[in-house]
Amino acid sequence: MADRDKKIVVIGGPTATGKTALSLGLAKEFGGEIISADSMQIYRGLDIGTAKATAAEQAAASHHLVDILDPSQRYSAADFVKQAAGCIQEITARGKLPIITGGTGLYIESLIKGVRFTEQPFDPALRLRLEEEAARLGPAEMHRRLAAVDPEYAAGLHPNNQGRVLRALELYEQTGCTMTRQLRQSLPQRPPYDALVLALDFPDRQTLYDRINLRVEQMVEQGVLEEARLVYENRDTFQTAAQAIGYKEFFPYFERSASLESCVAALQQATRRYAKRQLTWFRRMENVHWLNAEDQPLAQARELVRRHLADEICTLPTRG
Repeated sequence: MADRDKKIVVIGGPTATGKTALSLGLAKEFGGEIISADSMQIYRGLDIGTAKATAAEQAAASHHLVDILDPSQRYSAADFVKQAAGCIQEITARGKLPIITGGTGLYIESLIKGVRFTEQPFDPALRLRLEEEAARLGPAEMHRRLAAVDPEYAAGLHPNNQGRVLRALELYEQTGCTMTRQLRQSLPQRPPYDALVLALDFPDRQTLYDRINLRVEQMVEQGVLEEARLVYENRDTFQTAAQAIGYKEFFPYFERSASLESCVAALQQATRRYAKRQLTWFRRMENVHWLNAEDQPLAQARELVRRHLADEICTLPTRG
């Protein structure tokens, strides 16, 4: 088992299941600090479309890795693992409990497994060719191409996540190694943390979809269009945000090629599909304790965390 001072709690699962509320409840109960594991909440100024914790929620418990970059800057899973590890060290040194919360499965799994990212050789000619092919053929074709060589990794990526799709294709063309294989080869013999992994879901899928639809409507009421317009007007430099669910669906509205109502419906559908991919990712992870988001998840989680801190729960095994 990992060292006692490296105990962490992880809260994952699809969007709109109440991860933020649960993390705040556990932080209050166990003296925790929250580390965001969300690939979009790192960006300053993009609050509504990323479902970022409100100012009041962030004031209720210390938050880390939120609002740390401008939208023009790139960020990777390797960056997250390095920075989250630093946060965990600082939090535990203060005698607090690190609570990693978010829906980006790649970030969470890479952190708790201790993936050691190797620097990928950069071939500007290959990168340019892949980007040109993506522009000409479209994201769906590039995603299909990745699925043909690395179906497991492709299954966890949205076709519009062009950055990761192209990086995985680039790795395969340069080395003949898939991203799935590289990640598995990058694991240490022992996990770096004693992690309790919790995930939220609803027994009825329609309940989740209804919550997603309502959340999108609330985002519109809260002013997500202003954020989306900012991304649209800076889409050449805000490349990650311009591909993110929550903003790109409104681009046709700004171009006057679609109504606002149809764009809202498109965002609701895209978010529902994203939630399905999140569920797929977390369900294939090992040692995940699933909580019923409808049935007092804080009470369920409180008991699991108590047992975890008392060494009554076995978590990630070592690799054989």
